[in-house]
Amino acid sequence: MSLSTLILVAMGIGIGFGAVLHDFFPSLIAPIDRYLLTPVGTSFLRLIQFVVVPIVFSSLILGLTRIQNAARVGRYAVKLIVSYCVTSGIAVGVGLVLAIVVRPGVGVSGIGTIDLGTIAESQSLIDWLVSLIPTNPLEALRSGNLLQVIFSSALIGVAIQLVGEKAASFVSFVESCYAIFEKVLSLILYVAPIGVFALISSVIATEGLQLISKLFSYVFWLFAGSALMIGLYLLMLFILKAKPIKLLQSLVPALSLAFGTASSNAALPVILKDIQEEYGLREDIASFAIPLGTALKRDGSAILQGFNAVFIAQMFDIPLTTSLILAISLSTFLVSFSTPGVPGAGIIMMTTVLGAAGLPLQGIAIVAGVDRLTDGFKTVMNVIGNVSNAIILDRWESQQSVEVKEKVSLES
Repeated sequence: MSLSTLILVAMGIGIGFGAVLHDFFPSLIAPIDRYLLTPVGTSFLRLIQFVVVPIVFSSLILGLTRIQNAARVGRYAVKLIVSYCVTSGIAVGVGLVLAIVVRPGVGVSGIGTIDLGTIAESQSLIDWLVSLIPTNPLEALRSGNLLQVIFSSALIGVAIQLVGEKAASFVSFVESCYAIFEKVLSLILYVAPIGVFALISSVIATEGLQLISKLFSYVFWLFAGSALMIGLYLLMLFILKAKPIKLLQSLVPALSLAFGTASSNAALPVILKDIQEEYGLREDIASFAIPLGTALKRDGSAILQGFNAVFIAQMFDIPLTTSLILAISLSTFLVSFSTPGVPGAGIIMMTTVLGAAGLPLQGIAIVAGVDRLTDGFKTVMNVIGNVSNAIILDRWESQQSVEVKEKVSLES
């Protein structure tokens, strides 16, 4: 079977195994989760993280060295940021409008408990922006801070272009690193089904399927919001003649891994490989746009945070005034760009959105139990949004090249 099929089968078996443990063998949950499921799942995520930083670092540098000049790097970045802002704004609107229309928070109370003291406070926007600049590129690589790695790679890539032939040996070294860690990734993916099985079994065994039934409306409409946003992206790609069906087919392994691990970072190396080899996206754009989007582009978070804030307001019978909706919209939009690409990050960032909107943090207790379960399709949404924006950049650049050629032809 293919990797994606194996992952999906492992996921299904894991859900069944976790449900059986939760319903029929509750006394075994703690030891099995503590000594088997959690260690295996965490080990798999650590293996994936082992290759994420070197692959991002090397692929971004190689991508930048293949771009003809530094001005094009700046143009790519500006176009991507514009595209990110527009599509993230649409995602925020989808989450808000959906929650206002279907009113999932009406009549919901008394589900779930969580110690709010265990939720780490997120950085302020200013602190987050400052933290993007590493004080030491090696420290950025060691800590695995993806945004700092991208910043370091971009500076080094531009400097390589300016240095010219003197950097040839370093570029060869980076090419070797990329080839080595790409092979390491292919070895790690052999154990992906086992890791996904352990991760999903742990969640179902500890939380149970009953919690989903109690919050079925919340889970279902979050899924519907993600599906709607994915549909909008596919429509955009269809209009751009970018072969959306072929894109989905090429991303099946990456999307399976994204859903199973609930981590955009974990799926990144597979996305980079498949979007070039299977779909055929230009190497210079893929190696620049995909890592940047993995660090910044979070359509799943944009939908979740806005939807969740309105859900909590409805649950506590708080009127949705214009000022409250604006506060939710702005904070959700900003938070979507600073959400880490790791499981459970949504819970941490909820405190920022709810605090900015003046909504009770106790509402987090209601959704904490199902957050890990909704993380999967939220991550799938992030991956599709990231890749779609890279393709939009590719089409934008191609159209601009055609216009320039036509202009030169007319002038001559």
